[in-house]
Amino acid sequence: MPHIHVLATGGTIDKVYSLSGELEIGTPAVETLLAPVLTDLTYDVTPVLALDSLDMTDADRVVLCQAVDALPGRHVVITHGTDTMPETAAFLDAHLAAADQTVVLTGAMRPSAMASSDAAFNLGAAFTAVQLLPAGVHIVMSGRVFSAGKVAKDRERGVFVDQP
Repeated sequence: MPHIHVLATGGTIDKVYSLSGELEIGTPAVETLLAPVLTDLTYDVTPVLALDSLDMTDADRVVLCQAVDALPGRHVVITHGTDTMPETAAFLDAHLAAADQTVVLTGAMRPSAMASSDAAFNLGAAFTAVQLLPAGVHIVMSGRVFSAGKVAKDRERGVFVDQP
């Protein structure tokens, strides 16, 4: 059975309301989202960055690349903000050292702390997809799977779509 490494970078999935009423990046939501799940899968969660993806730079992507390259296993899920997820997926696809890893980026359109969040659905789909997809970098959002470099966020509809 594969062990899944989860790297958290912040984004909407990890946003929480502060006491002042502002949305801020909180601790990685993965543990809370997976707590009620009955599974014998093993996983670990490592916070790598704590950013709104609009603030992510290529220097941050290098840090993320190094974190992925340092992992011993081949199954990696990255939680990431949706605004620049396609750019990060393309960057990782071009720069990761290991060719045998399956890397899946996922996130949420609404913070995991909200009752109407899509975070748990997307994370569950990512955990399944990382075990089934071939090596490479993929995005799993809204029940769909996309290959790095062939996906865009449709901001009006709040979904990811194929990009030729």
